Amino acid sequence: MRMFDPTIFENLKVGIENYIYDLETIEQVVQITNRKDQVDMSIMSRHFGLEFHLANKNKVTAEIILDASIKDLAEEILEAPAGNPGCRLLLQFTLQIEEIQTQCEQIETILLSIWAPILPPEQTISFVYGKKENKYMNSSKVMFDHKINEEHMEDIPEFVDHVLETLRALNNVN
Repeated sequence: MRMFDPTIFENLKVGIENYIYDLETIEQVVQITNRKDQVDMSIMSRHFGLEFHLANKNKVTAEIILDASIKDLAEEILEAPAGNPGCRLLLQFTLQIEEIQTQCEQIETILLSIWAPILPPEQTISFVYGKKENKYMNSSKVMFDHKINEEHMEDIPEFVDHVLETLRALNNVN
């Protein structure tokens, strides 16, 4: 009988999830607000998202997103010699703003200084049409240019520390 080996996606998902859950339940540093664990049957991909904010500070929400395509999963399961299995990692921070130009510049400066990403952060602004108030939802993404795998498991604590640092800094955007 052959044992089932969890995929890179499963191992990373569990590592991230366990670390964040410990921050919520043991250290009480964050509060988890949403969790997604999806299989997209139309394209046979996996998607995991864990959304949280700092404990007692719900102004800014962070979401750690992990994706694996069918190609990534197949290369790993079939042990393709020329394959490069792994997962894509994405961070999304969401907060309400009022001064688009000023606050978006502050957000970009924070994201660039903490993450120094190769790919530029992407900010999307949205609002509810017909509302008289000048409040906008800012969704900022930090994207990474390479896949991650189990070799990155030991980086999870430092990675999450950067997410927490970003949450603290974004909570001070005014």
